[in-house]
Amino acid sequence: MWAVVATLACAYFAYLSYISVRDGDFFWQHQLWNSLTWAVWTALAAGLLSETRCWRERILFALLVLVFVLGLVFSLWDSAPFDTVREARIATTALWTLATVVSLMATVLPVNRTPTV
Repeated sequence: MWAVVATLACAYFAYLSYISVRDGDFFWQHQLWNSLTWAVWTALAAGLLSETRCWRERILFALLVLVFVLGLVFSLWDSAPFDTVREARIATTALWTLATVVSLMATVLPVNRTPTV
């Protein structure tokens, strides 16, 4: 069930990120609450990354950590050069898309039930 929700959420954020890139809206909000939100999501994803044993979950949470770290950095860095911000926004679109594919794999592919040592 969690993989279905993750797939839908990642697809939604990939779409929103794509729309921002398509429309030339490359900037992040630079308000304290936005930065705190990015920090909380970064900590949550990093915590989930450290608790997972499945390789698909690890890849998914690693991608989410990257997206959230980029969001946190660029929400705090208000004097970032335009080209850097644009490249970061394009990178987050790619990362959200990859996260969608990985979470879809976790939804569709069978789970390997062999114990890990």
